Amino acid sequence: MTFRSSRRQCLRYLSITVASIGLVGCIGDSTKQSDTTAEGPPTTVSKTQTETGQSGTIAEDSDTTQVHTDYETTEIKIESSGGSLRGTITAAIADTSDLRYLGLSETESLPEDRGMLFVFNSNNPRTFVMREMDFGIDIMYVDSEGIITSIHHADAPGPDEDGSDQRFSGEGQYVLEVNKNWTTRHDIEEGDILVSEKIAEPTNQS
Repeated sequence: MTFRSSRRQCLRYLSITVASIGLVGCIGDSTKQSDTTAEGPPTTVSKTQTETGQSGTIAEDSDTTQVHTDYETTEIKIESSGGSLRGTITAAIADTSDLRYLGLSETESLPEDRGMLFVFNSNNPRTFVMREMDFGIDIMYVDSEGIITSIHHADAPGPDEDGSDQRFSGEGQYVLEVNKNWTTRHDIEEGDILVSEKIAEPTNQS
């Protein structure tokens, strides 16, 4: 009788101990699962990355006035036939067939003191178009001696136009493009002279 009672008590204690071990395992699993969920702050990381990305975009936007950074440039003075200074411009040089074809068509805007000088190997009749342009420009045809032979004021293409039909012809070895009405603001006219180290320099393209 005493032996059986003692055996029952032993079995009861053993059952309680096993159950307790089982409960500790469940708590441990639950704690582990909670830790895994707590790793979820990737949202905070993503937000930080987005904010950093936005500041980068702002920095890029602030540099949009730095046009044609991959181009060779030249300083151009435009003088009257009497030698009076009309204005100065920093021009990107388009002296290959690819650069001349591209022109300003991929330029979103042009600072007031910037332009593009198209350099050819000889003085000939030429026609320029406003293909895919985002803004209006003045087109100056310039002969081999740097004298302006004609000036065109070209509007930007309309919403449903690509500019290919806007054709402006002239004769020259050089063509200088600047913002529209820049020549008017500086009183530049036919017969005025471009002075630049690039004027009269030979090129490999005709």
